Amino acid sequence: MKFIITAIFLSFAAAANAQDAEIQGVIDQQFEAFKADDVDEAFSFASPNIQRLFRTPEMFGMMVQRGYPMVWRPGDVRYLALEERDGQLVQRVLITDARGAVHALEYTMIEGADGWRIDGVVLLPAPDVAA
Repeated sequence: MKFIITAIFLSFAAAANAQDAEIQGVIDQQFEAFKADDVDEAFSFASPNIQRLFRTPEMFGMMVQRGYPMVWRPGDVRYLALEERDGQLVQRVLITDARGAVHALEYTMIEGADGWRIDGVVLLPAPDVAA
């Protein structure tokens, strides 16, 4: 019985790791597209809701460039927890920008027929470290 429970747990863990890798892969591909100034490709990783909201890759790219410069030109990227929240998966990401500032973001992900897509990004407030 213990073997069966262990096998089931390992199976769930492997599926979760594969899901994590798929989600992180989509986010990484969008980062690479932004670095290459390929807004068409970057836009392809956005969910249908985001695509309807911004209508064109150019409008989407302009929003990211102005509102999320750390996403437009990410430096170091580190993935933190992937968690389920209100029925959606949210991937936390730490990005170090070109000036060395660290930003925490949450990527809301949705899965469609063609795979995982980014359904929103929230820049988390910086922690108050004043003395």
